Amino acid sequence: MTNSEENSSQDIDLQTDIIEHRKFSLAELIGREGGNFLKGESPVPKIVQLKTEIIFFINNNLQDLSGALQAVLQDYVNNEDDKISRYQDNPLKALSLMIEEIINNDNFFYEFVKEVDLKSGQMTGDRPYFQKPGQPPHPNDEYSHKSVKIQLINLLKIINKNDDKI
Repeated sequence: MTNSEENSSQDIDLQTDIIEHRKFSLAELIGREGGNFLKGESPVPKIVQLKTEIIFFINNNLQDLSGALQAVLQDYVNNEDDKISRYQDNPLKALSLMIEEIINNDNFFYEFVKEVDLKSGQMTGDRPYFQKPGQPPHPNDEYSHKSVKIQLINLLKIINKNDDKI
């Protein structure tokens, strides 16, 4: 018998002696087995990891000086577990589909821009300017329909470039 086998045998004997003189408790069992429970796994749920990856990508690639568009898009991402879960192997594909959904549905797009305007007003303390469909934006409106669409389309282009590299 080698030294490591002998030490292992002594460890097992010692554990057996300790366990024999104790009452069984669920807490002790969980404590003993808990160390093996997460072996090799991240304690952070996969969906949280994916959302974090998407939000990190948004922060690094969406040109948004005041940050209101980023914040609203991140809120949208945080509420789309189903879409993100379907694309666990490619979370940027999920983001791409979310952006396309925003851009391609006029009513949803106008509401999205309205949320961005509200967020901008909250962040700056200034009165938000709400552009109505078909009307020109206020000259001081940082988030017009056109500017938001351009920013989202540019983000889509960056996503598509990254997909080509994968």
